[in-house]
Amino acid sequence: MRRYRWVILGAGTFAQATFSAVSVGLPALAPALRSHYHLSLGRVGIVLGAVSLGMLGTLLPWGLLADRIGERAVMSWGLGGAGLALASVSLTRSYGALLGLLVLTGALVAVLFVAGATGASVNAASGRAVMGWFPEHERGLALGVRQTAIPIGGATAAAGLPWLASAGGTRLAFLVLGCACIGGAVVGASLIRDSPSAVGEVEDITQPMRDPRAWILGLGTGFYLTAQIAITGFVVLFLHVHRGVSAHSAAALLAGINVLGIGARIASGRWSDRIRARIAPMRLIGVGLAVATAAVAALVDAPLAVLIPALAIAGVLSMAWNGLAVVAAAEAAGSGRVGAAIGFQQTLLGVVIAGAPPAFAAVATGSWRLAFALSAVGPIVGVIALRAVSEPTRSIGRRPEMSAIPPAAR
Repeated sequence: MRRYRWVILGAGTFAQATFSAVSVGLPALAPALRSHYHLSLGRVGIVLGAVSLGMLGTLLPWGLLADRIGERAVMSWGLGGAGLALASVSLTRSYGALLGLLVLTGALVAVLFVAGATGASVNAASGRAVMGWFPEHERGLALGVRQTAIPIGGATAAAGLPWLASAGGTRLAFLVLGCACIGGAVVGASLIRDSPSAVGEVEDITQPMRDPRAWILGLGTGFYLTAQIAITGFVVLFLHVHRGVSAHSAAALLAGINVLGIGARIASGRWSDRIRARIAPMRLIGVGLAVATAAVAALVDAPLAVLIPALAIAGVLSMAWNGLAVVAAAEAAGSGRVGAAIGFQQTLLGVVIAGAPPAFAAVATGSWRLAFALSAVGPIVGVIALRAVSEPTRSIGRRPEMSAIPPAAR
């Protein structure tokens, strides 16, 4: 039943997409949030960063737990918790303040923090499942498909959240997001089977944290996120506030970027499989991303007919590299440590994801051009850092004596 790997890929992609609608799709709700909660631009940045901040502290623990108990339990428990947290946002009435984990209800930021902390489970769990079920020569493509869950979720949210907010306010939008995550948890619990590589192969799961290459890879690709967050995180607000574009039209552009990003992730994954490399393609994408983001900075006040294509190109490039980074981190770690490796890599990325939205918003309050220009520097730094990382050489897969399918899936 080697074909069951496609069921795993489909279920993992769906589950990831339900949470990605929150983690990357929330910016489409930014104008409504700003109006409903009476937020300044700086506070919008904090709200948009709350989910990522919550993820930051739990990505690695979820990955370690996936190595110990398997992907299905981690995915279903975490997504279910995220769904309940998001549904509870309908009870929030004020901006609130995050003073730790003491306030779990009544404050928008606190609830979104909890949603991020629990929903982060799907990142490592779904990635680990795909890595374990697919052979080495298909992993770039498989992880590229799995990573399309992020733009799929983002595109769906960008297209639907503004309409939900118009119909029933932000509370209805968050209720739908919560129900979607609960649906992802049900799918994960029903269809995910722990990967064959998990059988009898739990090793020293702390090794990725002690590998200098893992640090450089995670931090290097993390710099790419300064551009990704600038474009995908603030394009709706930028066009609406600075250029007078309607919130629905600006969200449509974000949806389009995410749709094109789906193809970019699949193509880059397939490309890496063909050339048998992960790092080299990421460096080339990073160069293009830096140039495209710098072009956006130069065109912030240009006619929309020129600015919109520039935003689209930069946005698509900003999404093309993510699957390659996950594959590189997991392959370098070796079998039995995939969850830990993905969790660690995602944690390093999470440092940037949590801090970049408030920082970008603070700079953009004074100058959108400067904010985009500074964001373009990140990919340049990332490309330089990745020059010190060699291509992964370790193989993750089944030992010859292992069955291709775990007992529960035969």
